[in-house]
Amino acid sequence: MDKKFAKRISGAALAAAAALALAACGSSGGSSGGSSGTTTLKLVVADYGTGPSNTSAKYWANIVTAFEKVHPDIKVNVTTIAWTNFDQEVQTMIQNKQYPDITEGDYFSNYASDGLLYPASDVLSNPGNLLQTFKASDSVDGVQYGMPFTTSSRTLFYNKKLFAQAGITSAPQTWADIQTDAAKITKLGDIGFGLPLGSEEAQAESLLWMLGDGGGYQTDGKYTINSSANVAAFTFLKGLVSAGDTEPNPGTVDRTPLWQEFAEGKIGMINGSPALIPIIQSAGVLQSSDWTSVPIAGQNGPLTDTLGVCDNVSAFKPNGHEAQIKEFLDFAYQDQYQIAFDKEYDLLPATASATKALASDSVFAPFLTALPNSVQYPSDTAWANVKAKIQQTIGLAVTGSPSTELTQLQQIATTSAS
Repeated sequence: MDKKFAKRISGAALAAAAALALAACGSSGGSSGGSSGTTTLKLVVADYGTGPSNTSAKYWANIVTAFEKVHPDIKVNVTTIAWTNFDQEVQTMIQNKQYPDITEGDYFSNYASDGLLYPASDVLSNPGNLLQTFKASDSVDGVQYGMPFTTSSRTLFYNKKLFAQAGITSAPQTWADIQTDAAKITKLGDIGFGLPLGSEEAQAESLLWMLGDGGGYQTDGKYTINSSANVAAFTFLKGLVSAGDTEPNPGTVDRTPLWQEFAEGKIGMINGSPALIPIIQSAGVLQSSDWTSVPIAGQNGPLTDTLGVCDNVSAFKPNGHEAQIKEFLDFAYQDQYQIAFDKEYDLLPATASATKALASDSVFAPFLTALPNSVQYPSDTAWANVKAKIQQTIGLAVTGSPSTELTQLQQIATTSAS
């Protein structure tokens, strides 16, 4: 059976959209008691769907229907928001004191620091079943507030068909391999390496290259964006771009359209997640024997640590529904719903038990193997602003001065963290 894929839908982000979305879904500024002694929870979720057939609203509606049969005294109203607008619209709700009870998406640390969230231990019966890989990044001052609901990791995809045509006989393991192989593929008239540094997920692509030389966004909890390792990574990428071995102007190119080009057989190599697999299948150009996925190449060899990301559940205090939230989250985190979500949107589970259940799945296994050793984004309150600036400007580091651009980002990070 063909799998669907998780495309984070883009759209215009207007501040008023949050209020309109709430009105359209019949939600009010805060959860309230029902007329028959029921409690109504407001659940606000990101939409991972590709259209009406697999919108996240349908996924959550199935859970809500089953939950309300077991808990007739608790009603759940669901609001879905396009992924790319999620953070902004939830922030608007909070600013307007239209507090949700539960969100599933991203951006929890500021709310936790403001005292708006319940700790995970208050609203989950078994928080220890959450993947411990993400515990530190989901915590503020040593207390876990973010509860991963879905996760993902990254590997390097390459087109075996193009490799064979270019006379390349093995998978790239080092940056030197990437450079040599990309040049050979470019000579065939295709893109050697797909480098999406546009706003969709520039922060992810950038971190994968930083890790390749032992760098990253932080060292010992302090931002080190302009470290020598990071500058070396972007200096290498600048060389790849200037040689014409990537698509033109990577800073203007988003991940999803570039993944589509890989699926159409036009790109030799690209970093990807499980969500790339169904795009390949849907395109119908590459057969399963025409591509493969391997550990990401680093400066001196394949990475043992790759990027791992999670989208978090947050449970809000202002409406006072701790007990009802706990009932719902215990229900929603059951393995059957975790696995259904992952297979619908080609993402990875967030619990140890669901991970074990999917360990033998041929699609998920390579990514699950990479997940325990993954590196996460910073979790401090400055990250939201830093991430936005990275998405807007880091592409300039491969066309201008890597040191200058990374230093400017470092200054923004230092200011935001102070």
